[in-house]
Amino acid sequence: MKLFIASDIHGSAYWCRKMLYAFEKSGAEKLVLLGDILYHGPRNDLPRDYAPKQVIQLLNPLKDRILCVRGNCDTEVDQMVLEFPLLADYGFIHADGCTMYLTHGHKFSPSSPPPLSKGSYLLCGHTHIPMIKDCDDFTYVNCGSVAIPKENSAHSYVLFDGGKFELMSLE
Repeated sequence: MKLFIASDIHGSAYWCRKMLYAFEKSGAEKLVLLGDILYHGPRNDLPRDYAPKQVIQLLNPLKDRILCVRGNCDTEVDQMVLEFPLLADYGFIHADGCTMYLTHGHKFSPSSPPPLSKGSYLLCGHTHIPMIKDCDDFTYVNCGSVAIPKENSAHSYVLFDGGKFELMSLE
């Protein structure tokens, strides 16, 4: 199963369009969103083309292809306008022999992981810093941020295909 994994759109219509173009081009079956979809958050500057209503219009037609977990900037109000479930704090995917625990990263992280079976993958966003890191019992996969990358990282996402994770840039 091919998955396109992204996080932290933060209401940027510009970067959401770029992400969706890359998603369609990738041939991935599912778009996995790890939170912070519409709101930019009080700690962040407004991202390029901040337009949450446009992001809603871009994502809702893909509701049957999206699997999403809640970020620290996502609320019940967001769920009222998005046509795919948004409010789960975590989720699981088992594909190509890999067990993936999906969460935003503000509650669970490499330093504070959920109960994971050995060999699992912890998929997060939240830090806006892309990385894939072996943590002995599990592998930490952070897709970075679609709209507001930090620490000089690229606007990024992760592709999962054939049991492998690959960091990708939208630039």
